[in-house]
Amino acid sequence: MIALSLLDLSLVPEGSTPADALRNSLDLAQHAEAWGYNRFWMAEHHNFPGIASAATAVALAHIGAGTKTIRIGAGGVMLPNHSPLLIAEQFGTLATLHPGRVDLALGRAPGTDGHTVAAMRRLPDASDRFPQDVLKLQAYFAKRAPGAPVPPVRAIPGDGLEVPLWILGSSLFGAGLAAELGLPYAFASHFAPQALRAALETYRERFTPSAQCARPHAMAGVNVVVADTDAEARRLFTSTQQQFTNLFRGVRQKIQPPLENIDAFWSHDEKLRTEGMLRYSFVGSPATVREGLAGFVANTGVDEVIVATGVYDHAARLRSYELLASLT
Repeated sequence: MIALSLLDLSLVPEGSTPADALRNSLDLAQHAEAWGYNRFWMAEHHNFPGIASAATAVALAHIGAGTKTIRIGAGGVMLPNHSPLLIAEQFGTLATLHPGRVDLALGRAPGTDGHTVAAMRRLPDASDRFPQDVLKLQAYFAKRAPGAPVPPVRAIPGDGLEVPLWILGSSLFGAGLAAELGLPYAFASHFAPQALRAALETYRERFTPSAQCARPHAMAGVNVVVADTDAEARRLFTSTQQQFTNLFRGVRQKIQPPLENIDAFWSHDEKLRTEGMLRYSFVGSPATVREGLAGFVANTGVDEVIVATGVYDHAARLRSYELLASLT
């Protein structure tokens, strides 16, 4: 089985608090480290009652302080929401505290709704400046040759630390940029599956080697729920299905308990739309998930898989990741 990483949104289940969610995230990271997962990434989303990882660098400091070996990182930081200098300082600080363990994956979407975008004071052309901002971030982290002039503005901490950058994407734009800059590429196929194959082809065909990457390195996101039986895994997965259906309805709420009958919850059209978004989901017993993931890796040729598990109950989520780790 291919190398597995973990994407955590610090989920806030109904009846719990963000404080509970962040404690659960650390517990999950500690277990993931023991089970041999490659990376533990957290994502920047704003104004979502069910997600507690909005201040991603702060949350990662919490995770890093409670773990020892697993790589930690953002999957990702929505760079147009921020000054590249501030992100360089934040992740330079993380890399100083946890040397050799920090990744920084960058996306250009806002990670929220229009009202929240306005509240963040994001500039109207922020997405258009994404490639230039990535280059600025690289420059802040770059090592200088002996005798090279010192720039007037430096990220401290961060200067010269060469924090590894990734490009996130759900379209061909990110694939082309990652290829042009010679950076590893992570595709958000766990919620935007449509362009996965085309994006991977674009990335591989256009890739230019760089100091960070001599050859293409692609990672894809998938949803996975593993339980002792197919039926139990499908029941647990209804929490994720409710979450995505509610997004179509314009409803943002905490993660809901699983349902015995998901068909009583959604309409036919909602079912089709949600299942389309969650196309790359592998749900079932260990044998079922092993077969599904093996087929996905064989068909896409990705170098890594990063797994999201939107399960309501923390113990069940731990059990899912434990069973998944046993398949490798």
